[in-house]
Amino acid sequence: MTSHKKIAVLICTFNGSKFLRKQLDSIISQSWQDWEIFASDDGSTDDTLAILKEYQTRLGQNKLHIVKGPGKGFAWNFLSLLDVCGDGFDYYAFSDQDDEWLPDKLARAMAKLADLEKENPDGPALHCGRTMLVNDCDECIGYSPLFQKAPSFRNALIQSIAGGNTMMFNRAARNIINLTPRGHKIISHDWWIYILISGCNGAIIYDEIPTIKYRQHTNNIIGSNLGWRARLRRINGLFDGHFRGWIQSNLDALNAMQLPLSKESRWVLDNFMEARTAGFVTRVMKFNKIKLYRQTVFGTLAFIIAVLFKKI
Repeated sequence: MTSHKKIAVLICTFNGSKFLRKQLDSIISQSWQDWEIFASDDGSTDDTLAILKEYQTRLGQNKLHIVKGPGKGFAWNFLSLLDVCGDGFDYYAFSDQDDEWLPDKLARAMAKLADLEKENPDGPALHCGRTMLVNDCDECIGYSPLFQKAPSFRNALIQSIAGGNTMMFNRAARNIINLTPRGHKIISHDWWIYILISGCNGAIIYDEIPTIKYRQHTNNIIGSNLGWRARLRRINGLFDGHFRGWIQSNLDALNAMQLPLSKESRWVLDNFMEARTAGFVTRVMKFNKIKLYRQTVFGTLAFIIAVLFKKI
């Protein structure tokens, strides 16, 4: 039953006044109404705070909470807000400041999570998925990739499959995420959460039905992963050492926390760390043994090349 479930909507802002009203209106218009918004502003110098306070006056302070962000970048803004909002909610949903939610966004994710929880009521569960890509005029210009392979820790170690703006998860997942060690560099909160929940044998749904309009414009922090330009950008990041550095940051944070990894995930992680620093023959053999994978043929080929040239 989901009739009594309460959702915390976590939105992080920084100079987002241009589209913030549209996103807040789309949250307010959700078919599921038992929610509270927690907004963390990371030092905006435009009208963002004024807009948040305007909506707080309309909704009441018990429906829209405004806090000051930690000033450590978007990833830690989201992770810190997850701690600030408390454990009094059944589900937690991330929101970007310039998106627009379709009316059934929360209801659909909650129903999917409730199905997962029937099988394991106390286990961590995560819902994420595709997005509809729109321009500044709200015109649909495409969709994010439709990944076909199952989400898993073997995939998560080397690939993020969904944006944080699509993610909703249960309290058990929140408790795991909140183990993240403060002070460590987190490359991206969505990739990090995928690693944590899959590593702890959590249930993950990658939803092929988009419920978010993801706005593509020059101010996007991450942007779209579509097209050859994006592929070339990822290849460049692979060979200039950025990708290896990102993975090292993730591993440093993982090794600094007491994470309840499954036995299989611990084996994969230990072998992954050994393989990254091994000589050529041992490296290739170990990577072949642990069976890491990416979601596309192109991504898999890039991964193989990265293994050969010690760029993972």
